[in-house]
Amino acid sequence: MQTDILAIDFGTSNSAAAIVTEQGVRRIPVEQGGETLPTAVFFPADESPMQIGARAAEALIAGEEGRYMRALKSVLGLPLLQEKRLIAGRRRTLSGIITEFLSEMRQRCEAATGLQFRHALSGRPVHFHTGDPALDAQAETDLRACYLAAGFEEVAFLAEPEAAALASHGMGDAEEIGLVVDIGGGTSDFSVFRSTAAGPEILASNGIRLGGTDFDHAVSMAHAMPQLGLGGQLRRQMGAGLLPVPRAPYVDLATWAKIPFLYTGETRRAVAGMVRLAVDPTRMERFATVLEMELGHELAFAVERGKIAANSGAGNGRIEMGFIEPGLAAPLTRDALDAALAENRSLLRAAMSETLAYAGVMPDRIGRVILVGGSSLMQFVADEIAALCPRAELLYSDAFTAVVDGLALAAHRDAGRFP
Repeated sequence: MQTDILAIDFGTSNSAAAIVTEQGVRRIPVEQGGETLPTAVFFPADESPMQIGARAAEALIAGEEGRYMRALKSVLGLPLLQEKRLIAGRRRTLSGIITEFLSEMRQRCEAATGLQFRHALSGRPVHFHTGDPALDAQAETDLRACYLAAGFEEVAFLAEPEAAALASHGMGDAEEIGLVVDIGGGTSDFSVFRSTAAGPEILASNGIRLGGTDFDHAVSMAHAMPQLGLGGQLRRQMGAGLLPVPRAPYVDLATWAKIPFLYTGETRRAVAGMVRLAVDPTRMERFATVLEMELGHELAFAVERGKIAANSGAGNGRIEMGFIEPGLAAPLTRDALDAALAENRSLLRAAMSETLAYAGVMPDRIGRVILVGGSSLMQFVADEIAALCPRAELLYSDAFTAVVDGLALAAHRDAGRFP
């Protein structure tokens, strides 16, 4: 059995690819020893070839000169996608970087399988952008253009939770009504489905622009950024009185996709001015250090690790920031984590309720909830599901591969519609 259709889950945080063979779904090793790879790139300062996946993160951690970038998917549909920025000595667009990433994935998959992939079936969130159909349509148009520029002749899309429902078919009783909750790095997506002998019947799908990177952002703003001066005060350059420290640069520093664009002379000069005027210059000097040493991604990873630790059974974590200043850290308990994520939790609960309403299904009719995506492992997600659907059994699928498995099955099922 051969196919020229490649199933690709191009995610905000991680990506994967698969095909169907006579033995079933085959996940393609897109990097050595792994069926998934981080959706991250690194441009060496010496203008040598772009690195992707784990190698990109390794270059960052090793302190190699260059530019690290992550969460590229989050800019689809936005003007930022086509803006040219100076990155590692060359003016590049994020659209071009996504294209390079997808091209490298295609080439790796062809090398691993000996096949040539002319077509792609790509996952996509139910909504790239919440409540904005025009922006949502533009995001799919942008992603399609990137796939075509990466060497594919045609690309089709399937909603990620619907793919996960297909991959998870058989995890529960026949004729049961279930709910897929797919929380990835950038979006949360939901599908209500009925199990049938022919496969899952999708009753409704819904999604919001909320994911793990938003959870990181909330935790960072609440616990890491105050250590860098957020919430402090500045003396006026002229006259009496104090001004609050501006939030805008901290918002960007806490946003994965915007971190690289803070490292400019203009931003560094602005922060140097805030250091001179700060009531608490020590904390503001830490912010200046982050910009000068380009430590934004190290800080983002530290926040992510602290979030995961606080979410664990022990419920206690720390955001370790010793790379900024020896001994610097911010404690993060489970209660503090829950408080930081309270707004996100409310949005998630509302979106799940809305999805059930679209399907015309009462919450107590849900027999099982299938959790997909790395961020679905947050404890508050399970708590909200249990409160909303008290009779449902929670089933954890392969968090990082359920979507790509379902895409491969759908590509095999629908292969005839590709020319």
